[in-house]
Amino acid sequence: MSNAAEIQQKHAKHVLTPWMAQGGLVAPVIVRGEGRYLFDADGNRFFDLGSGLIAVNLGHGHPKVVKAIQDQAATLGYAAPSLFHDKRAELAAELSDLSPWKGEGCRTFFTTTGAESNDDAVRLARAITGRHKILTAYRSFHGSTGTAIVLTGEDRRFGGETGGPSGISHFWAPYPYRSPFWATSAEDETARAIEHLERTLVHEDPKRVAAILIEPVVGSNGVIVYPEGYLPALRALTEKHGILLITDEVMTGFGRVGAAFGSTRFGVVPDMITFAKGVTSAYLPLGGVMIREKLASSFDARALPSGHTYSGHPMCVAAGLATVRAYREENLLERGKEIEGWLSTGLAAIAEKHRTVGDVRGVGAFFALELVKDRKSKEPLVAWHGDGPGVMKTFYAELRKRGVYTFGKFNVAMMAPPLTTTKPELDEALAAVDEALTAFEATL
Repeated sequence: MSNAAEIQQKHAKHVLTPWMAQGGLVAPVIVRGEGRYLFDADGNRFFDLGSGLIAVNLGHGHPKVVKAIQDQAATLGYAAPSLFHDKRAELAAELSDLSPWKGEGCRTFFTTTGAESNDDAVRLARAITGRHKILTAYRSFHGSTGTAIVLTGEDRRFGGETGGPSGISHFWAPYPYRSPFWATSAEDETARAIEHLERTLVHEDPKRVAAILIEPVVGSNGVIVYPEGYLPALRALTEKHGILLITDEVMTGFGRVGAAFGSTRFGVVPDMITFAKGVTSAYLPLGGVMIREKLASSFDARALPSGHTYSGHPMCVAAGLATVRAYREENLLERGKEIEGWLSTGLAAIAEKHRTVGDVRGVGAFFALELVKDRKSKEPLVAWHGDGPGVMKTFYAELRKRGVYTFGKFNVAMMAPPLTTTKPELDEALAAVDEALTAFEATL
């Protein structure tokens, strides 16, 4: 086997890394995962404080999922999506049981990724409603495929915009720490955000809007938890105008926020749920669109307007079935509520000690630190859409020196451990965050 330096050189020469300038990139060569830890080619161990990309909810190498993948590989590697398959049916039934549509259930259209799921959800919503327009929030990420990149509200969409009509518009959603509505209370933030959305709908014509697509908790754009009441008020607004509500649960699904789905945690019943990541604990690529039965049945007499070669791939759905059953059997779907207490307390203590921590926020096992130059002015340490990787990569490097891996976007760093994390493990990781911030602040 090549040594780490040789692999790094080969990687830099032949692999294109997402969302980064390629010159000068160097990263650990990860060769193994076990439990909550990653191991590199040099034998270094890293606590996975980002759960991969908010995906490895079970931790690494879970034996039940590994065995399911092995057994499926030995039985059937592929079957066309037009054929019926036992694991597809069983996983879809499990998802229906987990869904918020109690007494009604749902059907699932399987995809490979979250981006594909959002692409397909839009296409299906348009087919169901006969309307074309879709609304999403500005501070959002919904994927990088053809439609999903335009659904995305933040700067990563810029390279994917064609300039032609897409039927996709954006609106401002709540952000309590940096209120776009000049609100000073959660109640005002919610009221003004809903008023803004109502005005947006007036100008877009609600009779032309097929769906509003929203993350129940903003994901890679800062782990923003909406004020209590916002999502139910948004749901009421969609119902008023006959607009479908689609929740993008690619990050918030499968226990991440202390419930099966974010919509469940926040008491909202959407019309569709898109998912990926946690459904297999990211061991294999799988996503999908869960559609409540009263809408899914509209395709009983007409063709479903989408399809993929790997829709419901046997290997992937076998992994998904084992993963979902592991969540249930090990009581992990609500364990995030316990981890929430550990993170809230531990990160609040860190914030008290460090001048760069402007805000600590999160829910379940899904938290973030927002780093600032000045707490009073809230000036970001790295401007949103600014050239900041050089600043923040110093912090992430200090973390890796102390055996912790995570990631973030601009001035926000993710604090989102696997759901299987123990308190001693998390305490050790947070101590490393504390030390890394001290070393990082000394460089500023």
